[in-house]
Amino acid sequence: MSTGFHSYRGLELYPLVFPHQAAKPGFAHNYDEGFDAAVRIQEMEDAGAAARSRVFRLTVKRPFENAGDARRASIAYAEQLIDACDPDKTVWDSE
Repeated sequence: MSTGFHSYRGLELYPLVFPHQAAKPGFAHNYDEGFDAAVRIQEMEDAGAAARSRVFRLTVKRPFENAGDARRASIAYAEQLIDACDPDKTVWDSE
């Protein structure tokens, strides 16, 4: 599940939120077990040039209770990664 993107320091941030547990057979989804999150950081599209992007998964001790919390946490995590990036490197080089 993904909704929109945010712009931060010239990069696009796409929160990626998904159920912590897969749906059981016969059920459409399983939201009762909480949510996990990741974020895709992407360069802004330039005419004719392919934009670089990378997905970073949030490592948390327990799932988020709702999708909104997971979405907000993924954006905050991306902003922290960008802010903490060494000036001689790019976020694409981060571990």
